[in-house]
Amino acid sequence: MDFRKLQYFQAVAEELNFSKAARRLHVAQPALSRAVQELEEFLGTRLLERTRRSVSLTPSGAALLHECGILVERRDEVIRRIRRIASGEEGELRLGYIGPPTQNFLGPIVGEFRRRFPRVSVILEERTPERVWEMVANGRLAIGLTRPALGASYARLETTLLRKESFCAVFPQEHEFARLRRVPWARLKDSPLIILARRESVGQHEEILAACREAQFLPRLAHTPSLISTVLTYVEAGAGVGIIPETIISLAASSLTARPLAPARSVDLVMVWPADNPSPVLKAFRLLVQEWRENGLLWKSRG
Repeated sequence: MDFRKLQYFQAVAEELNFSKAARRLHVAQPALSRAVQELEEFLGTRLLERTRRSVSLTPSGAALLHECGILVERRDEVIRRIRRIASGEEGELRLGYIGPPTQNFLGPIVGEFRRRFPRVSVILEERTPERVWEMVANGRLAIGLTRPALGASYARLETTLLRKESFCAVFPQEHEFARLRRVPWARLKDSPLIILARRESVGQHEEILAACREAQFLPRLAHTPSLISTVLTYVEAGAGVGIIPETIISLAASSLTARPLAPARSVDLVMVWPADNPSPVLKAFRLLVQEWRENGLLWKSRG
C-alpha cells in the first residue's frame, strides 16, 4: 500500500474538503482526488461519499482514518529505528572475553558503551582464549578480547593490539626465588613448571616454550591445565613454579609471590572481529575501545 495515498486520504478525511486538504498538502486538487480514487480501487470499497457541497466518510473510510494514524506513526517509528540501527544506536553486541586480563576495564567500558548507546543490548560471554577466536570466526560472537591465536581459519579476522603483558614466575613465599627481584628464565631449568594448556592459548604457550629454548633448556612441564586459575591452585599446592601474564597476579593467593622473568617476554591482549562484518554497533564499540586505549583509560587505576 502506497503511504503517500494514505496520507492524502487522511488529509481529506480530516478536513472533509478536497480544496482544504490540497492546500494543506501543497498538492494540486486533481492529483489528490486521483490518489483517493486509486486507494478505493485498491481496497475495493468506497471511502468517501462526495457531493457538490460536502464530503463524508463511509464506515470503511472511518475505519481507515482510525488506522491511518497508527500506520503512519508505526511507519515513522520504523524509519527512526532503521536509522538508529544504521548509526549503531540500536541493536545487539555479543562480546567474548577472557576474564583476568580484562577485569580492570571491561565493566567500566561496557558501562560507558551502554550510556552512549542505551538501545544496544550487550551480551557478555567469558570463554577461554581459543574459544573466543572460534566463536568470532563462526559468527557466534561479534567481537572478542583475547590472546593471539594461530590458524588459517582465522585469516579473515582482524585484530588490534590492546596491551603487551610481561610474563612472571609465581611460587610460594618461602621459595628460593622470593629473594630475587627478577627470575632469569635459565633458573627455571630444574623446576617443574605449570603453564596454561596449549589448546587454550596457543600464543601464550608457544611464547613460554620459545623463551625456554632461548635459555637453552627443555622445560619440565608438571601440569598444563585448561584454566589459568588452576595454574595458581597447583602452585599453591606446591606442585611447581607457575608462569603467568602479569595481570593474573591479582588472582594469586596471599601465600604466593610473583617476580618478573628476565629477559622480559610478553603475550599480547588483542581485540578480534570479522573483517567482513559491517555492523555499525560493532564499529561503535571498536571506536570506543580505540578511544580508551589512546587516552590511557583501559588500565587506568580505578582504586
